[in-house]
Amino acid sequence: MNTANANTKALFDIDNDIDRLVKKIELLSYVNPTNIETEKERFYTSKYLSDPIFTYPSINFDRFNLHRELFSQPIEHIEDAEIRQLYQDIIYAYSGLIECIETIGEGRKFYYNSLHSFGTPTEDDVENAKFILHFDDEDDKEEQFLPKYNQFETEQKFRDYSKIYDFSYNIKFSSKMSAIAMVLNNIKTLVINKNHIFSDNEVAVLTNHEIGVHMVTTMNGTLHPLKIFSHGFPNYEETQEGLAVFSEYMSNSLTVRRLKELAYRVIAVDSLAKGYSFSKTFRLLYNQYDLDRERSFYITVRAHRGGGFTKDYLYLTGLKKIYNYYKQGKDINLLLTGKISLPYIESMQSLHNKGFAVRAKHITDSYLVNSNTNKTVDFILESLK
Repeated sequence: MNTANANTKALFDIDNDIDRLVKKIELLSYVNPTNIETEKERFYTSKYLSDPIFTYPSINFDRFNLHRELFSQPIEHIEDAEIRQLYQDIIYAYSGLIECIETIGEGRKFYYNSLHSFGTPTEDDVENAKFILHFDDEDDKEEQFLPKYNQFETEQKFRDYSKIYDFSYNIKFSSKMSAIAMVLNNIKTLVINKNHIFSDNEVAVLTNHEIGVHMVTTMNGTLHPLKIFSHGFPNYEETQEGLAVFSEYMSNSLTVRRLKELAYRVIAVDSLAKGYSFSKTFRLLYNQYDLDRERSFYITVRAHRGGGFTKDYLYLTGLKKIYNYYKQGKDINLLLTGKISLPYIESMQSLHNKGFAVRAKHITDSYLVNSNTNKTVDFILESLK
């Protein structure tokens, strides 16, 4: 075997090994409490004073051994310095996610690991959130916001929407989730919250968000010679969520009401840094910001699950970065090639030039034409710092 072939083999061996290991790391499979509804009733009964005591799914892998196998990868055998650095960053990023998973339910210990992996809102991020909250919502009695569809009707809505794409995926239902729908990347599955009744706007938001971006990038990620495009570059979550909310914007389903939801998430995550308990974050949203009880509860669950999950602020920061990227006339389809992140776009393009990546096959439908007609949403996005 000549040197070039040996170097390529080393890269693919490491990539395959990391693929085998990180298939076990789907943070959202572990961080969602299994007893949200019973704890909600207990919390309400306590007049919002007694913090919920959440339980979580058991971890089905050897955490220490997974760390050891990740760090034993012989990345020094990767001759290309740029690719070697990328894989070093990837190993550190996934090690951080393992640390998150292994400390779920351990309070501040989990919070600090989450902080390491996802960061926390800056002062500008919090100011952006407060700026958005000054705007009036649309009328929640509008037809588009009225609850209409049960889990099975919503499933059919997703299947009808997905006919525009040349791929298939699984759908399952769950009552043990804080979101109303989510994609599990590693098993190509959409999970729908069976306790929720969906409105037309929620269906539009979720089809464009979950399928139009999360499932599209999942499927595109599987087409590359290197499997890391499927599992994710370091810190890909902000870019992914930014792309997903931007798809809502381009499809004309992003509303002021939805932007305010993302702003409340920033406020809730920021409260973690201040040391707020679950009940104090809830009361901040419910009393100070006058958000309704149900939304206050579920946004607080999202922020406090696991012990303090900071990822939720990235939806708004990611949206602003993707909006700016689009406005600068850059090719947004480059970001659909897999679970990549804006800071690594040059690495992705380099991998393509070296024959280790391919162009995106599936393109987010809403990106083909800007259908947004909401001038208030445009003004907000233009005004964010």
